[in-house]
Amino acid sequence: MRVVTWNLWWRFGPWQERQKAILAVLRELRPDVVGLQEVWEEGGENLAGWLAGELGMHWTWGSYGDSALWQRRIGDPGVGIGNAVLSRWPVLERETITLPTGETGETGKAPAEDSGRGGRGALYARLGAPGEPVPFFTAHLSSATEASAVRCRQVATLAEFVAGHRGGTGFPPVVTGDFNAWPDSDEVRLFGGYKTAPAVPGQVLIDAWEYADPAAPSATWDMANPYVAGTFGPSVRVDYIHVAPTGRGGPGHVRGVRRVGDAPVDGVWPSDHAAVVADLSD
Repeated sequence: MRVVTWNLWWRFGPWQERQKAILAVLRELRPDVVGLQEVWEEGGENLAGWLAGELGMHWTWGSYGDSALWQRRIGDPGVGIGNAVLSRWPVLERETITLPTGETGETGKAPAEDSGRGGRGALYARLGAPGEPVPFFTAHLSSATEASAVRCRQVATLAEFVAGHRGGTGFPPVVTGDFNAWPDSDEVRLFGGYKTAPAVPGQVLIDAWEYADPAAPSATWDMANPYVAGTFGPSVRVDYIHVAPTGRGGPGHVRGVRRVGDAPVDGVWPSDHAAVVADLSD
């Protein structure tokens, strides 16, 4: 099973040209499942729906809890934002949650410490893969550099969300997303639960990059990308694929992982984030 996670940078930059570049990358990868963040929707059109139609895939989408601050950033109140899943297999069930933001941990509020970037959320889709259904998740966490405590609350909520939907199948949960956090951060260690006590007792979710070639480029927020070059550094990996551990060759075992979408396509960089692709045993 080939899994991809990718933040698509909503409607920023040359978005119409970028969506063609995004499609070209995904078409070449031929993924089975894709977790997408910062997906736009407007007037009945949806970027994930368009990609799914072009790729011959099933899809589902869930909006963030609060899109108003996102909309003010581009001056267009009609554009929605959310997470999406593309899948080779039918979507058997789905659910969305809003992730907590702000110092009080309340949901659905626009956090001052998130620098006007608006609501955050997660999407669950149970996929009708051959053999056994796959519990698949994608999420987008707060991005402010100083918001580690907020992200810790968010991953705790996300971990509980995963725990509530992982049963009824022998396939381990697969969790994708833009965590906006360094690999050694408190929030990533908390979510994984194998370098510190897990957010949900007994639930461990391995970062697929643990299986990567140590020499492989890993930064998904990369100063080499012209959309990123004018922002703060350094280059760092902030996008993740997590999977519950199984024995070698068991379902969900990570066979390989790498960075993709990290170069221009016909002169256009697809997004401000590079994507991550992992091949899992099915």
